[in-house]
Order: sequence, then C-alpha cells, then structure tokens
Amino acid sequence: MWVLAGTASCAALSFLNQFFWYRKEPLTVTAVSAQIAVVPLGCLMAAALPERAFFRARAWEFTLNPGPFNVKEHVLITIFANSGAGTVYAIHLITGVRVFYGKPLSFFISLLVVLTTQMLGFGWAGIFRRYLVEPASMWWPSNLVQVSLFSALHQKEARRKGGLTRNQFFLAAFICSFTYCIFPGYLFQMLTSLSWICWIFPDSVLAQQLGSGLRGLGVGAIGLDWSTASSYLGSPLASPWFATVNVGVGFFIIMYVITPIAYWFNFYKAQNFPIFSDGIFTSIGQKYNVSSIVDSHFHFDAKAYEKNGPLYLSTSLLVTYGVGFATLAATIFHAILFHGSEIWLLSKSAFQERTMDIHTKLMRRYKQVPEWWFSCILIANITTTIFTCEYYREELQLPWWGVLLACTIAFFFTLPIGIIKATTNQTPALNVITEYIIGYLYPGRPVANMCFKVYGYISMKQALAFLEDFKLGHYVKIPPRTMFMAQVVGTSIAAFVYVGTSCWLMETIPNICNTELLPSDSPWTCPSDHVFYDASVT
Repeated sequence: MWVLAGTASCAALSFLNQFFWYRKEPLTVTAVSAQIAVVPLGCLMAAALPERAFFRARAWEFTLNPGPFNVKEHVLITIFANSGAGTVYAIHLITGVRVFYGKPLSFFISLLVVLTTQMLGFGWAGIFRRYLVEPASMWWPSNLVQVSLFSALHQKEARRKGGLTRNQFFLAAFICSFTYCIFPGYLFQMLTSLSWICWIFPDSVLAQQLGSGLRGLGVGAIGLDWSTASSYLGSPLASPWFATVNVGVGFFIIMYVITPIAYWFNFYKAQNFPIFSDGIFTSIGQKYNVSSIVDSHFHFDAKAYEKNGPLYLSTSLLVTYGVGFATLAATIFHAILFHGSEIWLLSKSAFQERTMDIHTKLMRRYKQVPEWWFSCILIANITTTIFTCEYYREELQLPWWGVLLACTIAFFFTLPIGIIKATTNQTPALNVITEYIIGYLYPGRPVANMCFKVYGYISMKQALAFLEDFKLGHYVKIPPRTMFMAQVVGTSIAAFVYVGTSCWLMETIPNICNTELLPSDSPWTCPSDHVFYDASVT
C-alpha cells in the first residue's frame, strides 16, 4: 500500500515543484504536504484495497493491503515524497542550454544528467552514515518537526472539555492557512510585498531602491505571503532559535550595512546598475548580451568579449558571492574546531566497538544496508557520468577529469556541511566555489562550467537529503533496507517527472524565462535559472 501511495505522492510533488519553480516567486511544495494529504488516502486504501497475497509462499510474496494504515507506512510514503520535494538543480543546466543558449538538448541526455546527479549522492550518504546519522548529536531539526507531526496524526488523544485535540487544532490551522494563501497567491497578489515607502514617493529612485520588496532592499516592506518568507531559505519554523537569529543578523549586516555602503560609495561602478538584481550588465548599465560572447560551439568568444566590454554584477549579487566563499571557509573550520574530536572517535570506531545511543541500538535489530550497495551505486554513477560527459562532449563539454574533480569536491564538503545541516537546518552551498574552480581550470566553456557545478554541488546536496531521510527512519525505526529501496525508487521516479515537466513547460509556454518578451505580469520569469545562466560566463 505504501508503495502505491508513495509513488503517487512522489510523482505529484515532482510535477508541482518543477511547475512552480519557473515562476517569479517559486513555491516549494515540501514533503510535509504529502505527509498530511496521505492520511485520509492511506485510511481509504486500507479499507478498500484487497488483502489477497500475491506469489504466496514465495520469497517475493506481497499484498497490497497488509493491514490498518500505520505510522511506519506513513513515514515510508513521506520518504518517497521527499524525493520529489524541493527542486532538481540539474534542471537549471537543461534550461540554460535549451532556453538561454538556444541549443538542442535531447530528453535522453537531460534524463541521464538528472539521474546521475540525483543518484550520485547515495555513495556519499553511505560513507558518512556513521558520522551524520548514528550520533545523537546529529539531530536534524527538520526531522523533529516531522516526527512531532507523525505523532499528532497517529496517536489517540482524548479531547478536553471545551478544548481541541492536536489533530483538530492542526486541521483548523491547515484549513485557515490554505484559505488565506489563496489571497496573496491568486486573488490579491499585492500582498506579496507591501512597500509603503514606494507608495509615498512613487517617482523617487532612492525610495524604490530602499523600499521595494521585489527590486530593492525592502526597508519597511511587509510581505504577507508565506512563499515570500520561505522561497529561498526554507521555513524558519524548523530551525533552532540560535540558527534563526544568526541568519537574521547575518542578513541584516549583508543587506542593510555592507550592500548599501558598497553601492553608495560606488564600488566597481555600482551605481550604474540596480542595487538588487540577478542580471549582468555592461559598464553603462545596459543588460549584457551573454549569447553574443558565446560562439556556435558553446565556447567563449574572446574577440566578441573585447568588443562588448567587461561584464558587471549588481552590488547585492557581488556581496552574495563573497559571502558564499566566507561561508564555506567558516564551515570547514567549524567542523574541525567543534566536531573534530567526535569525527576522529567515530573514524576509529570503525575498527572497534563503540557506545551507541538508544536509537542506534534499536536499529541494530534490523538488517542493515551493506556498504557495498552504496559502493555499487557510487561506482555505477561515476562511470555513467563519465560516459555521458565524454560521449556527449559536444553538448556538455565536461571532460572525464572534471567529473572526478567534481566528485572529489562533493566528497570533501559533504561531512562539514552535513554537520551544519544536522545541527542548524542551514545548508551552505557549493555552487559558487565549483563554478570558480572549473572556470579557472577549464576556461572558455560555459556549459562545462554549468555541468561541473551541477555535479560538484548537487551530489553533496542529495547526499544530505538521503542522510536526513535515514535519520527520520532512525527516529521512527524503519527497516534500513526498506528505506533504502524507497529512496532509490523515489529518486528515479522524480528524475523522470522533473525532466518531463520541464521539457513540457519549455515547449508549451512561449518565451518562457525571457523577461524582455514576456508580458509584464507574466509569472514565468525563472529568476533562479537566470542567475545560473549568468554565472556560466561570470
């Protein structure tokens, strides 16, 4: 039963997330949505599906209805759905090549890239389970939110007189939230950002720079749309207080101190460009025509670049890039200084008995996933990736050594970034450092830059997603092999749906992502894809 519901929820979330990701303000449908929606579905399936056993008395005997819908089936469905939650970073590469560069990229090549990037993380997850799942100190805050919700949905609770049970309160809050979101999402989109400073001074450039919540610093702007708050950083409700405060303080310093100083002191001709923009510009502030400096073979055209002049970034984007480097350096030193001794002890424990917490002891009763399963997936994916990049070199440009270097970077950063993710629910990104490394080592090939960034960054991110699911199963005591199967199958299904949905949208929506040709009120502006595309030549 959980296989059917899990497959359906994975496919549905994959479609919805890719469909909304091209919009001006991306809406991410998380696995929590499926976690809620499958409760009535699971109960209905338990009541309606036949209990007949198939292949009786054989090793692969199964039944569509093993009994009443329970919390473990619910968790497995959620893990299935997690494969379709969020976004697939490799779609940026596909969009960049097909939409922005205007070059053909077949469905098969797109599928190979997405599958290999999504599955490569299993290898790193298998290696770092010992460090990021089994220790009690790696608690993964967002999982505690899900565990609490599972408890609320499955535990019986008597209603106090005049009060509500947790289920009733949750249902009331869910209905109110859903009803309210219709207004900023569809009926009254102005609620997305109420910029009162811009209303008072509609003709002032300074007021627009300071007060606009969409094109400026957002000083005094009020957003009454939850997607405005959670589109890029995720839900703040799932992070510990100290992490949320740090993010808030860091955001204030970067956006309201460093960025304005850099802009109004005109660093790097900053005042020639918008203070807040994801685009790239000429020295006089006009939009830079990236296609004009890339020839028909996807190679950087140095002569055309000299003719067009150097490209420039907005102040906010420049500062963001700088902070990206600082974040990675801080991540490495944090892991060494605060968790170095623990990492060393866990490494030594591979060769000796060690103390286990209660969750790990209970999980030892199940058959564990052998290390060679992860190793086989890792080797198969690296081999397939090298074949894909070499055989389709004209389309992807990335040589075999680039694949190995990307894997090395992902492997190196998975543990320190995993520690940050497991303790704060924040995930430093590798997209900035990967594009700079390949840009230096293999210059003049923008598609290779994008491809290297995808393999170097997303395999690490996928590893953390798999580890997070393993920790969820750790808390709820799901058999590891069953959980592994749900992750592998769910990731494969999600890859097909994501690629299919993106190709469908690119073929059916005229001028998708082209802000110059789209109507002014069109939502299909693809802000993240613009940044990804621009970064391929910066």
